[in-house]
Amino acid sequence: MKLWQYLQAGGKRAMAVWHRRAGKDDVCLHHCAVKAIERPASYWYCAPEYAQARKAIWTAVNPHSGKRRIDEAFPHEIRSSTNESEMFLRLVNGSTVQCIGSDQYSSTVGASTAGIVFSEYALANPSAWAYYRPILEENNGWAIFITTPRGRNHAHAMFKHAQQTPSWFSELLTVEQTGMLTPAQLDETMKEMVDLYGADAGRASYRQELYCDWTASVLGAFYALEMAQVREEGRVLEVDALPDQYVHRAWDLGVTDDNVVIWFQLQGAQLIILDVYVASGVGLDSHLVAIEQRERDYGWMRGHDYVPHDAKVKEWGSGRTRVETMQQLGLHPLMVPWATLEDGRNAVRRTLPLCVFHPRCEDKLIAALELYHREWDDETKAFRASHVHDWTSHPADAFRYLSLAWRHAPLREVKVEQPRGFMIPPPAEPRGGLRL
Repeated sequence: MKLWQYLQAGGKRAMAVWHRRAGKDDVCLHHCAVKAIERPASYWYCAPEYAQARKAIWTAVNPHSGKRRIDEAFPHEIRSSTNESEMFLRLVNGSTVQCIGSDQYSSTVGASTAGIVFSEYALANPSAWAYYRPILEENNGWAIFITTPRGRNHAHAMFKHAQQTPSWFSELLTVEQTGMLTPAQLDETMKEMVDLYGADAGRASYRQELYCDWTASVLGAFYALEMAQVREEGRVLEVDALPDQYVHRAWDLGVTDDNVVIWFQLQGAQLIILDVYVASGVGLDSHLVAIEQRERDYGWMRGHDYVPHDAKVKEWGSGRTRVETMQQLGLHPLMVPWATLEDGRNAVRRTLPLCVFHPRCEDKLIAALELYHREWDDETKAFRASHVHDWTSHPADAFRYLSLAWRHAPLREVKVEQPRGFMIPPPAEPRGGLRL
């Protein structure tokens, strides 16, 4: 009721961290319906992935009523048309409501909205909010973020911001506070999760889902232990690059997916992770703009660009490889040593204990490394070796390339002084045999 009353009174920003099955989506669906009738405009209901929006919002059935949740919130009497394939509603007053996914936020280029619900925000691509925020500011629109925790990632940072900002609504509700489950039901839930996932992972999932525990590790996360140590040891802090040493970059180069650039510098025994840039659907020239801007703002000395082996593939249209394009732009690409995916992940595990992260990396890199996780197989009741391909994959891949390359990265340019005067040439190599 506190969330509902805040929103109905005209509140613009809300962050609700509630336990599983507490009714987050029901409250927000009905609020969206009320606001869509009050103010003719476009409204979006954003799930982490487009397919998840269809499953969890559009086709989901309320077990208490037997009706689709979308039909309960938006009865047919207030609609003028329904497009099932695009999950799109047009209301009788001209408003439109559509279910979308944060994984395809770039597909909404040019569109406008007066209200957005971010469902399961802890799993969403944080770049979506960065993209939509100016649109809402221009339209005097509202945004609601609802979630259960998934580690101390961008959702945790958003919740802390909401707590510290008077104009925001923030609330965390555990199962004890709502009283939705009896002690006997809680005991049965705990036993089920332990039997399903094992003792440690089962208890972590129980604490995360029902008690909104931010510190519980993400189920199936590849780097859960290493990232927990980063947090516990306070290795997310303001740190500057040394001005007389290279700042290198590690890249994950996608075609239709996100492109990621990570800036890093070696400082003694530590690896300083300075910044990250994520972009989708843009060329390498836009990355160059981001690189040059940081060099101007922070005075970073340009080092090498570590890229995966697929950067040698020629692109349609230009006929050049991405390495050649990078060279023409004044960058310094070097191939990352080849390794299997598992060897690369092991390199990440060895690298993370040496890392200090600047807070600039919080949302798009640190959160990605905390959330990057294995797929769960419902049939075998076990995790697959493969990872879930979502927004976390690309930052995690870029960091994997960084982990394979940083030991070869030079600190600074080595200037070799040319000898003066007459130089005796070395003896010729003998033919055949090995040179010792």
